[in-house]
Amino acid sequence: MWRDSVLVAGKDLRIELRSRVVLNQVIPVAALTLVLFAFALGPDRAPMTRAAPGLFWVAVLFATVLAVQRSFGLESTEGARDGLRLSGLDPAGVFLGKAAAIALELVVLEGLLTVGVVVLYGSHVRAPGALAAACVAGTAGLAAAGTLYGALASGLRVRETLLPFLLLPVVAPVLLAGTRVWQVALGIQAGSPQDPWLRLLLVFAAVYLCLGVVIFGPLQEAS
Repeated sequence: MWRDSVLVAGKDLRIELRSRVVLNQVIPVAALTLVLFAFALGPDRAPMTRAAPGLFWVAVLFATVLAVQRSFGLESTEGARDGLRLSGLDPAGVFLGKAAAIALELVVLEGLLTVGVVVLYGSHVRAPGALAAACVAGTAGLAAAGTLYGALASGLRVRETLLPFLLLPVVAPVLLAGTRVWQVALGIQAGSPQDPWLRLLLVFAAVYLCLGVVIFGPLQEAS
């Protein structure tokens, strides 16, 4: 399973490095989201500072949808999906590999967005450890859930429009919990970085990773 996951992740990442779709499309869209909200909130830094955690995670959710669509769109032509089924790779390995590739792309994006939040919104990081932990746990959950629902929608003609409706309501706990942890990490709200919201992110990621390992195979066959 682990060997297969490395193969699949390497395949997806090599394709992205050659095509540069994430670099040229996903990252600019996420960055543009922060810029537009900065204009909408006006020149006063106080509202922007308070809104920064939520806007960061909204931009990450939008980027997740684009990254998942891209990941499964690569296999929608020329029988690539059937070839992946017939390759003999462990379905759990395929799931973990695709989720790992999406997660790595999101981590790069989140690093750039964090810089954007600090520069555009005047935020100050008070607890970098909590901020990093929230990003890691939230990214794992988003990548796992996105891979599952991407596989569910991949066999449908309306997958581009259906995926956001399937995925965004499910990952609402990541938006909520990630925003709360970031509010503490940026000093906007009092509390402990090790609060229940961080544990919620970890539980969400663990549940979807375990669920994906178990059901991705049948889900892949059904799609």
